[in-house]
Amino acid sequence: MNSPTSRRVPIVAGNWKMHYGPTEARDFAQSILDGLVAIPSVERVLCPPAISIAAVHAVTAGTGVWLGAQNMYFEEQGAFTGEISPLMLRGLCQYVILGHSERRHYFGETDALINRKTLAAFAHGPRPIVCVGERLEERDAGQTERVLTTQVRGSLTGLPIERLSELVVAYEPVWAIGTGRAASPQDAADAAALIRALLAEQYGAAAVVGVRIQYGGSVTAGNAGDFAALPDVDGALVGGASLKPDFIEIVRATARAKG
Repeated sequence: MNSPTSRRVPIVAGNWKMHYGPTEARDFAQSILDGLVAIPSVERVLCPPAISIAAVHAVTAGTGVWLGAQNMYFEEQGAFTGEISPLMLRGLCQYVILGHSERRHYFGETDALINRKTLAAFAHGPRPIVCVGERLEERDAGQTERVLTTQVRGSLTGLPIERLSELVVAYEPVWAIGTGRAASPQDAADAAALIRALLAEQYGAAAVVGVRIQYGGSVTAGNAGDFAALPDVDGALVGGASLKPDFIEIVRATARAKG
């Protein structure tokens, strides 16, 4: 796997959410695989539901297209019905999405819980993609900076400084997820710059040079390049569009923008 250093390798991840059981997931992954393999300058990550991870792994193993889980618990094992431990993801997933707004909103996940999960990801693998972002009412009230500051400081505290280049942060404004209303490139640029500055306050500017920041929220093949062209945005976390062959075009647009 690429290790971003002074030049951050762009990363586009597709969050399939609660879509595609094992057979559908396998067939869809197979249908887009050749197109993704042909774009090696971008790190490509597919994030199927947990029940479908093994089926997709059978398709992508050895191709350079990586897998991500959509969530995990922080304990290694135990009596935690319905949960998946980081150790269970070893050998299958290179990434895990943590703190998605749907986890925060529907399942009550707090910054403290997301932080424990993030620390567990660093301890055991896979690499964390940690989501932050404000709701519409918070944005309209001028609270975007406050919300992002709270989430970044709470979710991303105590990380191993020597391994920060393994961290991916996804800025996902909640009001843009699944609505068809994407943030403007300037919105994304401002948020990404703030996230990097907040991390620099905690860990030092030099340590966060390799941290990759994605934009997520109504990403399409038509706007992905605009976001990827921003200096502090290193790719996208894609929802609905990752369930269609358009996902290939999003990766391709990102590759062109990063040149």
